[in-house]
Amino acid sequence: MKLSHQDAALFYELMWGLQYFVKERLQMLPEITSVKAYGNCPAEEKLPVRQQLFEQRELIDAYVEENPQQLTEEQLAIVQSWKEAVVGDFYIERMLKRHTIFIATDDSVYGVLGLVDDFDEMFHKSRLPALIKTILLPFRGQIIYDGLMQGYNMFFGGGIKGNLKEIYMSAKQNGYIIESLDGEQVSRKQPPPSQPLADWGPELDALAASAKKLRGGSGQPAINSPAFSLIKASIEFGQLAAVDAQDEEALWKSFQKIERSVRKLETTLYRMG
Repeated sequence: MKLSHQDAALFYELMWGLQYFVKERLQMLPEITSVKAYGNCPAEEKLPVRQQLFEQRELIDAYVEENPQQLTEEQLAIVQSWKEAVVGDFYIERMLKRHTIFIATDDSVYGVLGLVDDFDEMFHKSRLPALIKTILLPFRGQIIYDGLMQGYNMFFGGGIKGNLKEIYMSAKQNGYIIESLDGEQVSRKQPPPSQPLADWGPELDALAASAKKLRGGSGQPAINSPAFSLIKASIEFGQLAAVDAQDEEALWKSFQKIERSVRKLETTLYRMG
């Protein structure tokens, strides 16, 4: 997904105006004498200006105060929000309809929009994950990159790919994908469900009562006893999950009982062979 044509045009207008201000303030690129000329200059010439901008973010305050481009209050607020920029290396892990997943080196997971081009026009999915250096910015409640991107010519094996996938899946499951940088950078917690959760307690209690009748032992196949233990442990886990899915300690203890039951079942099956 990417910005609308109008929003992308606005972003570049604001960014090049800001960087031109920084260029002038720091007396860089003296041969460039207008915002339009700066916008048209090669990316490699913009990189030093952009670096100084985000190393000296107080320049954003100076720009907003002076307002040399006569921006509106809304436009100034957008520029001011760029003090919340996130600078660094990111893995582009996957591309979704809603946004593209960027994973930072500290394992933070961001949902990022393209500017003029979708990311799938810039990176073929077969080349993912891709490691890049860029700057993430807030823009009208969403996250974009700053228009300049440096890639690393690196390929990653199954180990790194699997680790990045797990980071993404964990963030997705727990509602930690960051989709906005406005204000404090905090991970979004999972929103409350839009519909009341189903109460599975009675069904699980009924299963537990039935499972109590299962008995292995003398005269029965050896597989019955560990199989029945696994059934009971699994139902117990389900009961805990239905009552309090946030009690991780209790869930892990219950899960360990399942693991022990599985190991006993595996041993019994091995001996049968």
